[in-house]
Amino acid sequence: MSRLETVTLAQLEIDAEQTAAEIQTWLREVVHGSLRRKGAVVGVSGGIDSAVVAALCARAFGPDRVCGLLMPEADSAPETLALSRLAAGSQGIEPVVEDVTDLLTAAGCYRRRDEAVRTAVPEYGPGWKMKIVLPELLGSERLRVFSLVAEGPAGERVAKRLSAEAYLAILAATNFKQRTRKMLEYYYADRLVYAVAGTPNRLEYDQGFYVKNGDGAADVKPIAHLYKTQVYRLAEYLDVPEPIRARLPTTDTYSLPQSQEEFYFSVSHEQLDLCLYAHNVRAPGAAVAEAAGLDAEDVERVYRDIERKQQAAHYLNLEPQLVVPLGGAHRPPAPR
Repeated sequence: MSRLETVTLAQLEIDAEQTAAEIQTWLREVVHGSLRRKGAVVGVSGGIDSAVVAALCARAFGPDRVCGLLMPEADSAPETLALSRLAAGSQGIEPVVEDVTDLLTAAGCYRRRDEAVRTAVPEYGPGWKMKIVLPELLGSERLRVFSLVAEGPAGERVAKRLSAEAYLAILAATNFKQRTRKMLEYYYADRLVYAVAGTPNRLEYDQGFYVKNGDGAADVKPIAHLYKTQVYRLAEYLDVPEPIRARLPTTDTYSLPQSQEEFYFSVSHEQLDLCLYAHNVRAPGAAVAEAAGLDAEDVERVYRDIERKQQAAHYLNLEPQLVVPLGGAHRPPAPR
């Protein structure tokens, strides 16, 4: 069979040593050359992507030229700070901790979110926790609308479908978190004359799993071309500690534990890697179904979901729109 007729994970294999060396060379060329910066700021979250970016930057610039910024907040998982310290420390990076809870409180992040939550669950208040989730993608053609899952102080759970207005209000409020963290990253970048290194992998970058002018903002994005399974392969080569590699991908945004799968991607990262790759090379669903552990009809559902998210991501990737393109001048045209 041709490549387009059969897709397996073997087609996503990388030479981790060569890939790391190429990224490190590129980082030095771009940061020291094009950007004229001395090093890099990395927001270290305790997840696999930021740990890999921190390791690559430490090797590219030396750990003393990497600012590993740890930015927990009130809703962060209990293990987040410890794993973030582990990720930085394992690469010789001195961690800098900036708890952003007070900044988020001052901006009204939690208050605005809670007001929106109470439109669906009026009893929501102190001691409650919440998250928003999407319904199953596989095996169904039903309309996929976000629902709110709330848990009371006694452990009672309530699930309610969210109106579009409530969903958008919760999303807008929680986006303060990514934008506040990015503000601090650029504070340290300005102070140290460093570049900000973004941490999205290919799935996140392609599917728009990031916040505009939040975690989507960066000077360099060294792993945006890598599928998630490739990031894990790099993590192993770069000696990212095993507890970080074993942690399930999480949003770490809401007070209830939440996987990236239930919030956004709807299938596992291994399945989405395969389906996105197959979609990119225009392979039919049947070509990847066996390797992904899905039937061909469900692969086609994943394909349609990929396309919808790519359309939504178009807005996120747009530069500010100008009435008249200025080219490289970045100044208004001279008067005639």
